[in-house]
Amino acid sequence: MSYFLAFLGFALLILLHEGGHFLAAKAVGMRVERFSLFFGPMFFKRTVGETEYGIGVLPLGGYVKITGMSPNEVFDSPEVEARAYVNQPPWKRIVVIAAGPAVNLVVAFLLVWIVWMGTSRELVTPQGVPLATSTLGKVEKASPAAGALRAGDRIVSVDGVTNPQAMPAEIRRHTCAGGARVNGCSAATPVTVVFRQGHALKTAKLRPRWSAKYNRMLLGITFDGRTASNGVIYSAGQSVSGLWRVTERTVSVIANIFKSSDRRQLHSIVGAGAIASQDVAAGWVTGLEIFALISLSLGIVNLVPLLPLDGGHIFWAVAEKLRGRRIPYRVMERTSFIGIAAILVLLVIGLSNDISTLAGSGFHAS
Repeated sequence: MSYFLAFLGFALLILLHEGGHFLAAKAVGMRVERFSLFFGPMFFKRTVGETEYGIGVLPLGGYVKITGMSPNEVFDSPEVEARAYVNQPPWKRIVVIAAGPAVNLVVAFLLVWIVWMGTSRELVTPQGVPLATSTLGKVEKASPAAGALRAGDRIVSVDGVTNPQAMPAEIRRHTCAGGARVNGCSAATPVTVVFRQGHALKTAKLRPRWSAKYNRMLLGITFDGRTASNGVIYSAGQSVSGLWRVTERTVSVIANIFKSSDRRQLHSIVGAGAIASQDVAAGWVTGLEIFALISLSLGIVNLVPLLPLDGGHIFWAVAEKLRGRRIPYRVMERTSFIGIAAILVLLVIGLSNDISTLAGSGFHAS
């Protein structure tokens, strides 16, 4: 089931990407001949107006066919020729091509935003210290507090201190006899803990022990952290900053493709599908997160300024605008071999990494 849901997720991301091109082309008056999900012969198609909509048999992507994007295309009429992609001003072509990656970036933001809005966060002080409540979340076994306190008890005071944030510092004030710092030694004086257990108010005198691991006196208790729903603005800010960090890392990996450490992080659709299926099975949060990252990656990679990627079309449209006249098709055709070669290299590396992973321990959702 998780593989099926992962497949539907990929299909939806492709559909949204191509839908961006489609809607932008319609909006600026271009003629869209076909809008297809997947490639190959159509097992379903329907013509509405001037556009044929269909689903291909090869689930490897999708495409929008806009009149005038192919070289040496013959137009049926002057009206069709006037609406052809090649005869549109650069700004219209840029809008149409950029719309696909733009949709991917917006989808990535919305998915991460939903995750942030739908989960709680632990409140912290300006110094980054979690805000503790007065309720105990955990009592360690064989600790000074074991037997007297239990999870769910509400601490009223520790040596008269009522602020949960200050209680740990009050416990640390106690020391072993002679100021010794021997792991496990008990404090010379007990800590007076007033707590409410159910409806009963109780008092316990507990001697904290020195922990060499944490370098302080401990009773063996953990307070519950305070959580609250994420606000709209907070969630939006966290989404943008998180996606920006991923974008920087993605660009770094592509730029340092010849470094083995970065090269090993590349995966093809095989690896992405395997990871996505596991994350979908793990729950809605991890599922949305992985599809947000995939959508973000689609947007970033498609903006690389090399043909046949969307970024390549944008690059040459901008070049034409700056030059003041059309760029010869043969020039774009020759440079497109660089982009095709780069895509093939990335594909081979990704498949190689996937094969190595599958032959080893397999993919594991993080």
